[in-house]
Amino acid sequence: MVTATATACPNPAEQRNGEATGVSSVEDVFDDTYKEREGPKPPRQIVWRNVILMTFLHTGALYGFTLLPSTSAMTLVWSMVCFFISALGVTAGAHRLWSHRSYKASVPLRIFLAVANSMAFQNDIYEWARDHRVHHKFSETDADPHNAVRGFFFAHIGWLLVRKHPDVIEKGKKLELADLKADKVVMFQRKYYKPSVLLLCFGVPMLVPWYLWGESLWVAYFVPGLLRYTVVLNATWLVNSAAHIWGNRPYDHTINPRENRFVAFSAIGEGFHNYHHTFPFDYSTSEFGCKVNLTTCFINTMCFLGLASDCKKASREVVAARVQRTGDGSHHSG
Repeated sequence: MVTATATACPNPAEQRNGEATGVSSVEDVFDDTYKEREGPKPPRQIVWRNVILMTFLHTGALYGFTLLPSTSAMTLVWSMVCFFISALGVTAGAHRLWSHRSYKASVPLRIFLAVANSMAFQNDIYEWARDHRVHHKFSETDADPHNAVRGFFFAHIGWLLVRKHPDVIEKGKKLELADLKADKVVMFQRKYYKPSVLLLCFGVPMLVPWYLWGESLWVAYFVPGLLRYTVVLNATWLVNSAAHIWGNRPYDHTINPRENRFVAFSAIGEGFHNYHHTFPFDYSTSEFGCKVNLTTCFINTMCFLGLASDCKKASREVVAARVQRTGDGSHHSG
């Protein structure tokens, strides 16, 4: 188990010095005792409802893309705001806060991130965090929900179009999720997830530009609604697919997750994936702080405002030792 050093909430200078404390949760550390079942794999069962829904969604997003020339500047700015808010609901919320417990958030911040997560519409926080912990614990095995060994398409979107492998379901049921169950914000969002998605993922993005500056409902539905939602989805999925296939492995060459700057940009900081799988407890998911990492900038701002604290960070010494031991030789600092 990797340990780290951490302050209540590191400021930029402290981040560079790597001063932090914390220990990785056993639920997000790879379990090398797991063995895949021998014999033929279970038959792939296509979930046709999901296939149809994803086809319609991406068709609608493509149509929304054709509407961009006729979309007002205000609506385009609003679409970017909605993109950033919904992305934070995944990156700063479901991922770094609730899946990895890499920092602590106050009630107001947790409420904001839960709202943002519903705007992102990628399953409720409880289910997202459970599946992500399974992904880390059994990465790139049959028990990994989006096992990249099965190819780019499966890791990107295919895993949502077929029934889960029995091992994914079995291992997910065995996880200790008491922290999620004890979080009233998480459980409230889970209870009212469907109406919150209708309101926050589609209603608010569409109605704000229509009501405030007279954008047509048609454009408002397809651009800040469907197109923005689909772009956020695919940016998140690229972490599961592209960042497990393309890039270098400066921290651990024995695992497939890679450092991918394009994914880091598109997923507001989640593309430093070799680092993240090596040090899953690190709130920044990167050695380089805010560099190409808007999520880390957001968390640092929340710390400055007193809304977040106890950010866990891998020390420079721990990182350097790991680079020397298991890196692929491509590491450079800064």
